[in-house]
Amino acid sequence: MAGITAAAEGLARIVAVEPENAPTLHAALAAGRPVEVPVSGVAADSLGASRVGEIAFEVATRTGVASVLVTDQAIAEARQALWDRYRLAVEHGTAAAFAALHSGAYELGPGERVAVIICGANTDPADLAR
Repeated sequence: MAGITAAAEGLARIVAVEPENAPTLHAALAAGRPVEVPVSGVAADSLGASRVGEIAFEVATRTGVASVLVTDQAIAEARQALWDRYRLAVEHGTAAAFAALHSGAYELGPGERVAVIICGANTDPADLAR
């Protein structure tokens, strides 16, 4: 999040999407500082940091990054939808971003254009076949 946000600073608004079971940035923004949080769930292997770093927190607060939370079920459904509709095999961590749109946790504003960054490097496409 911090690298993309720093690169896009002044050019785009960044919305971070986190699992409800790993709300690292969300909790830090609410507390006004990095805090320890318990992490679990389907995306914990890639989004399971228990504390946001100082640099990432500073970038997020300086640039006004918002955090949206999604459920494990929304992540799993979004991951499957990416496969079913587009044949994109993605890991649960990156399906979280699409889950925010797919589940309605994040609603687009008028005229808003969105880019979702996804990756499939750490996934097993065998569990996507129906």
